[in-house]
Amino acid sequence: MARYLGKRIAISIVTLFVILLILFLLLQYMPGSPFNDAKLSQEQVAVLKEKYGLDQPVIIQFFRYIGNMMRGDMGVSYSISANTPITELLANRFPLTLKIGFLSMIFGTVMGIALGLLAAFFKNKLLRAVYSILTLLGVAVPSYLFAMFFSYVLGFKTKLLPLLYDYREPGATLVMPIMALSIMVMAVIARFTKAEAQDVMKSDYVMLAKCQGMSSGTIMVKYILRNSLIQVITVMAGLLVGLLTGSLVIEQMFSIPGVGALLTNAISNNDYNVVIALSFVYSALYIVVMLILDILYCVIDPRVRLGGKAE
Repeated sequence: MARYLGKRIAISIVTLFVILLILFLLLQYMPGSPFNDAKLSQEQVAVLKEKYGLDQPVIIQFFRYIGNMMRGDMGVSYSISANTPITELLANRFPLTLKIGFLSMIFGTVMGIALGLLAAFFKNKLLRAVYSILTLLGVAVPSYLFAMFFSYVLGFKTKLLPLLYDYREPGATLVMPIMALSIMVMAVIARFTKAEAQDVMKSDYVMLAKCQGMSSGTIMVKYILRNSLIQVITVMAGLLVGLLTGSLVIEQMFSIPGVGALLTNAISNNDYNVVIALSFVYSALYIVVMLILDILYCVIDPRVRLGGKAE
């Protein structure tokens, strides 16, 4: 286990280094500047570039940035919040985005697994129809349309939930965004769960368990659910990171002070440091999630061997 984790961590560090280099070079050579204010003269822009070290060669800027990042310093914002440390900007906004993403993932995964197992295990026509409609809508309809629907029905017409984010009612405020984002997760997870569950139900060991008189509930939990989770976990990493990056529109719709507005403003204003920091955080999050899921494979399925050994 230790050897496997060490190898994966080393690969992850190299991958993050390459990602950071590519991002840094792309942003450096893109047209525009963080100091696009028409009121600034060329002399003032030159002074600002010297102040932030942007007058140095790109390679020097990059390794200086790496050194600062290793000390926990991601630099400061150049334009959208001048001289504010980026760690401070992220500390104020990123936890809320993470909260929305993880809660949407948990809710959507639980509902998707339950729906997929029920559709696979029971032959009820009504249940199959509900499964087909929900999974089709969840995959075909964008999350922001569900958000608009919930806003109209639950926020405007019935006034059951607040339309916009209110720090005094954070729980009630986040219900509609979480519901809107979790529908896509539920649909994808339900499809994978049903397909895997149907395959497992045809296996010899499930047939043997039925012949031995084992109850349907025990068979579902002990055999079908556990074996179906392997493929479900495979898609969870992409779905989770997709939720965190795809929640930008939802955050804008509900005026949620997450990283959505921050990233949008940083891109439009060429605030390089903020864009690089957010991209790096998302990349690191994805790699960490993939590492956790690899470990979960071994917990769920003992046949999986670590360190590249055959199964």
